[in-house]
Amino acid sequence: MEQQHALRVIAHIHSDFPTKFGIPRQSGLVDALRAAVIFEPEYRKPEAVRGLEEFSHIWLIWQFSQAVRDGWSPTVRPPRLGGNERVGVFATRSPFRPNALGLSAVRLEGIETDGKLGPVLRVAGADLLDGTPIYDVKPYLPYADAWPEAAGGFTGRAPRRLLAVDCPPEKLERLPAEKREALLAVLAQDPRPSYQSDPERVYGMAFAGAEVRFTVRDGVLTVREIA
Repeated sequence: MEQQHALRVIAHIHSDFPTKFGIPRQSGLVDALRAAVIFEPEYRKPEAVRGLEEFSHIWLIWQFSQAVRDGWSPTVRPPRLGGNERVGVFATRSPFRPNALGLSAVRLEGIETDGKLGPVLRVAGADLLDGTPIYDVKPYLPYADAWPEAAGGFTGRAPRRLLAVDCPPEKLERLPAEKREALLAVLAQDPRPSYQSDPERVYGMAFAGAEVRFTVRDGVLTVREIA
């Protein structure tokens, strides 16, 4: 017998990514990214986060709000495998799953108390679209959540390769100083879809209120414009 339970959105995140393109494919890959978790009015209670400030990292359970579908597929093509090989959806973190739920471990930089918004969680390393609904916040427990000897499955067969980023200083200065390190780190992760490798193609990515245009050739990402 199928059982259903309605989840309550307790918060939304505010990040520098208004669109999906460019978001790191996992949390924690770009620690320089900053975001804020804003609770919904019903949950803006300081006592609800009492003690959370003692933890350095937290889990966010959230919804792939732009990937909600009526149906699902038992296999997907992970970007880590170049989009050329199918594996079971439950062996991936693909957004296209029976329940569009995401899980991210982020660094908790602090908890601010806002007179209107209540407690605001300041986090680093989040891989979430701006406005993403959050269903739960849980503390990260090193003794239970960290397994250094764990096997990484197919991800170990496809090592991560970072791009060299060439961005002229005069272009980078068009971003606020506190956003520049994060942008360079995001670009180094290679935001392009795995199936695209045209060195002549100019890609566009929205970040922190700016439009970043770039090309990639021979492992070097060159920033053409920051508008």
